[in-house]
Formats: sequence, structure tokens, C-alpha cells
Amino acid sequence: MTETRKKSVLVVGGGSVGAIAALNLHVGGLASVTVALRSNYHIVNEHGYSIESCDHGLLKGFRPSIVYKGVPDLVANSLPPYDYIILCTKSIPDLSPTSLELISPALPTNNTHTTLVLLQNGLNIEKPFLDAHPRTVILSGISLIGSAEPNYGRIVQNEPDRLLIGAFQHPTIDEETASTKAREFVTLYSASGRNDCKYSPNVVHDRWRKLVYNACFNPICAVTGIDSGRIRLADGGLDGLVRPAMNEIVTAAKAVANVVLEDDVVEKVIATDPLESWAKPSMLQDLEKGNFIEFENLLGEPLREGRKAGVPMPTLEVLYQLARVIQWRTKEAKDLVTVSAQ
Repeated sequence: MTETRKKSVLVVGGGSVGAIAALNLHVGGLASVTVALRSNYHIVNEHGYSIESCDHGLLKGFRPSIVYKGVPDLVANSLPPYDYIILCTKSIPDLSPTSLELISPALPTNNTHTTLVLLQNGLNIEKPFLDAHPRTVILSGISLIGSAEPNYGRIVQNEPDRLLIGAFQHPTIDEETASTKAREFVTLYSASGRNDCKYSPNVVHDRWRKLVYNACFNPICAVTGIDSGRIRLADGGLDGLVRPAMNEIVTAAKAVANVVLEDDVVEKVIATDPLESWAKPSMLQDLEKGNFIEFENLLGEPLREGRKAGVPMPTLEVLYQLARVIQWRTKEAKDLVTVSAQ
């Protein structure tokens, strides 16, 4: 980049992924970082983050340049538009506020300046933004990091930060313009020298490849209540649940998007987490915290796309319906569903 002015970046969602993203951009020195927080705002605002990172070491009291409680309203606060907005929250379109509603104060519908980076999991997450923000460049971020927030403001990163950045196909913005923005963001993020951030021209492949894990291990571990190591040891875990679900995703990727994943992708993904790490996928972590789960884009969208393409997906169908019931149970626990007394 030829400009010396730091790029203004708003990170929406400062949990396990967003905090490390903010840290990388801050350390890189090419961006001025603002973070919009919710549940962990008071801790981070008063004390900063406590970070235990395999990439950055031990940090106490890390604060981005600006910390907001909630997404800042550009008009109400007379703020200039951000160069980049990075959305790091869970994508839960079955609940309000949706991702689209959440960022609306900082991203006007007529925006042409701000580039939106969706650092979220799942399929078709870009579609609501393409409709609502027809002149906004929208980038895809596939995070392969291992990071958790066991307590508010405490981040534990135990696997290196690997990030794939590419541009979603846009109906009104040419591919060269979008890819230029994607490469610029890679430069910003990589400047810290403490991560592996790469430009990827094949966003569709990246998302289907990650679904082999997220659409399968996530709901299976959430439903059974056991981690990704124990599910590999449990009777019926691999051959009865994990492998059938993953093979359905592999078949759907080819039928829906002409994405051909590597022949041994299922076994590679099964071995992603070392057995002895007893890793808990994010959906299981959310359930244990009493939080909602993000299942529609991780599981519902690939299932619906596969159905339309004529792919039989019986394992994912059952997992999806179980996930819907689990979400309903959490809604009832949070008084979002009323059940009449008998």
C-alpha cells in the first residue's frame, strides 16, 4: 500500500476470534482498531484483555484503540465511515438482531467506502448483505484458528492463526475491484508477522471445505455432549455419525457448487483435532455456556442447497432437526418461548 494513513477498522464481536483479529491488526501497525463489544464490554473496557496466545505470548491489559459497547452509530456520533468492518460474531439468523441488523448503524445501505469482511462460518452468509448493501465490497474470511474465551475478557489461543481471505462474487462490483480490497486486507492483517493470512481466490471451495468439519463435528458433538476426541472413540461415533455426515457434505459440494474436495478430505478433517486434545467444537462450548447455537448457516444452508441439487442427506437432516429442537429449548430457557401450563 502506498498510503501512510492507517486504515480505520471496526471489529464487531470481540470474543475468541475477534480479539485475536484486533490484536493482529493493532500489532501490525497499519490499522487503527475499534472494537464493538457486548457481553465482555465492561471487563475489557476496564481491564483490557488477558491473552494467552501461541502466536503473541502472554499479554495483560491489551486494549484496542477504541472500545465501544455495541456497534457505533455513524450518524448519531458524527463518525466518518470505516475503511473496513470485520464481523466476528456468530451467525444466528433465526434470532434478532441478525448480523445484518447488528452492523446497520455503522454501514449505511448506500455505502461505497467501507469494505465488509465476514469472519464467520457457514454457507450463504453473504446473501443478506448483497441484497441490503448492493454497492459494498464483501470479503470472505475463513478462520482456522484455535481460540476460546473461557471467561469474559480472557482469551486462550492454542492453535496458530490461519486466515483465508477472498471476495464473495458480487452482482454489481467487478472481480478486480473486490480482489484488490481482499489483497489489501491481507496486507493489513499480515503486517504483524505473527499469523498466516493468505489471499484465496476460491471462496466457494474454502467454505465447503470447512463445512466438512463444521456441519458435522459441531452438531454431532453438541447433540451427544462429548468432544471431538471422544466421539472418535465412542461406539458408533465415527462410522455411524461422523463419516456419513461428512460424506454427505462432500457429495453436496460437488452437486451444488462443482467443488471437488480431495479424495481423503474426510479422514483429514477427522484428524484435524489431535485425539488427546479432547477439543470441544464451538457449538458444544456454546451449549455448555447456555448460549444459542449457530446452526442455520453451518447445517441448514448446506442441507437446503443439497436437497435442491437432489443429494440424499439423511444424516444431516436428522442433525438439523435435532439442532432446531436444541435451539428451541434454549429459547424457552431465556423466556423467548412461552409454553402454556397444563
